Amino acid sequence: MDCSVAQALEVVGEWWTLLIVREFFAPRNKHRFEEIHEDLGIARNILTVRLQNLLEHGVIERRLYQEHPPRYEYHLTRKGRDLLPVVLSLLAWGDRWADHESGPPVELRHTSCDHRFTPVLTCSHCGEKIEDQTVEASYRRSPAP
Repeated sequence: MDCSVAQALEVVGEWWTLLIVREFFAPRNKHRFEEIHEDLGIARNILTVRLQNLLEHGVIERRLYQEHPPRYEYHLTRKGRDLLPVVLSLLAWGDRWADHESGPPVELRHTSCDHRFTPVLTCSHCGEKIEDQTVEASYRRSPAP
């Protein structure tokens, strides 16, 4: 399908995949199979398949940390690090719409200014907040169904 959303979902749209990607970002900083497995409680076979898919699509890379037996850490590539806005946007949506009895479970702090923040999508040209009524799309080709 000639749709960027559909093509992105081919890589990160399966259940667990974005949760696995989230593990690599601070403050979690999980990079080893066992750490991710333990933190998420995901079945080993599913974690193996999801990591392999992320490797095949260049979202993560493996780095050897032990030779005998061979053991690897997984790290985000630049392509993988570019998923941060996606993860933060989902976090912000969940904070707003999920049923949290005592408020959102995570607070974000921007280390450059040392202030807490809520992720907001803004226009790369003017900096204005993007909302559904302020977006218009022009298709170069006919849109996907």
